[in-house]
Amino acid sequence: MMVEYIVLMCVWIISISMLIFCVPKRKARIAHAGFLFKQMITWIAGLYVVEKGWIVYPVRLFPEHNRSSFTFEYLAFPAVCAVFNVHYPSGRSLPVRIGYYLAYTSVMTLVEAWIEHRLALIDYVHWAWYWTWLTLLLTFYLSRMFCLWFFQAKRLPA
Repeated sequence: MMVEYIVLMCVWIISISMLIFCVPKRKARIAHAGFLFKQMITWIAGLYVVEKGWIVYPVRLFPEHNRSSFTFEYLAFPAVCAVFNVHYPSGRSLPVRIGYYLAYTSVMTLVEAWIEHRLALIDYVHWAWYWTWLTLLLTFYLSRMFCLWFFQAKRLPA
């Protein structure tokens, strides 16, 4: 159980470091919008999935208040989404943009599947890696569409 808490602390450090070092100041507003939008989606979806009994988080922060993973739903996924939106290759070809979505989604799914297999941070009950992959792909797309709408531009600054 101690290993799981160390991993949670590492996730916090990595997520905050990503927000500090991977987001240029001139794109901070894009990062904020993407972060908050993804946070809203993952927080609600995470609570729904846990309440339905599809996923269990045996080791988590604030277990007396919430059965969802505060670390992943509230910080890690939104932080990655902020970096995703800031570095989105808007001026590139369609295959590059699709590959960008697939790369972020696949890496995050692989990390979550590894964590689910090796640690007691997450247990899939009625869930599988492909549901994670699909929901991440959808939420990345929705956050990108939100950022485009919010900033009223066809393409955000590259």
